[in-house]
Amino acid sequence: MPTTPLSGPMCTRESLASGLRGIGLRAGDTVLAHSSLSSLGWVCGGPATVVRALLDVLGDDGTLVVPTQTGDNSDPALWRDPPVPESWWADIRASMPPYDARTTPTRGVGVVPETLRTWPGAVRSAHPQTSFAAVGARAAAIVDGHAPDCRLGERSPLARLEEAEARVLLLGAGYESCTTFHLAEYRIPAPRVENSFAMTTPQGRRWTTVRDTSITDDRFGELGAAFERERPVLRGRVGAAEVRLFSLPDAVAFAEAWLPRHRPRPASPM
Repeated sequence: MPTTPLSGPMCTRESLASGLRGIGLRAGDTVLAHSSLSSLGWVCGGPATVVRALLDVLGDDGTLVVPTQTGDNSDPALWRDPPVPESWWADIRASMPPYDARTTPTRGVGVVPETLRTWPGAVRSAHPQTSFAAVGARAAAIVDGHAPDCRLGERSPLARLEEAEARVLLLGAGYESCTTFHLAEYRIPAPRVENSFAMTTPQGRRWTTVRDTSITDDRFGELGAAFERERPVLRGRVGAAEVRLFSLPDAVAFAEAWLPRHRPRPASPM
């Protein structure tokens, strides 16, 4: 049987680290990474090689952070991809396993975050839907205190990353994946919504509903393009992947100004 040849380039731990340094990633950086393994080419060793290369560059004083989201732990009434019958909703709410930072797998964020989630020394934040995992010098401080009613706001790792003057690395990922922009949504007028999930409480497993800020990545691609035109963004290639590296606080501040002008949303009445 004929087989399709592997597409390149071939990436190794050493070539990835060299490329990341060439983009401007530095030892001691705290970086929030969004990644696409397939965009790099053929990676010898797979996602673990990407994690090792990133940690090689950051060194002992650096910190690597990734989103480890679990959006399937949510109200089935809101599921669209795919929807489930309404007759199932009550049983799903009663049976959904509660979030466990140690064991709950990621969903929809790629294989590199899933690999880092189980990395030796990794720690993970407590939110049942929008957790982050981190390895490195500042890891514990960044993931600590992630409140259940604050997915991506002031009591989330994004705000701790802003305080740490972290950088954002888009490694083969686009601005549509840039979680950082959501922190700006908590600082401008936005609707409030009910958000539900299964979590573990002192009383045991509970299906819990909280009030939180509504978040959406609608027009994040346009926001990112405008940010790149007006603010410093380092660009290049690592393997076959297009890569961007920029200041996380800079991106939040730009989004705070851009979103009300270009994507206004009414705030919920008091």
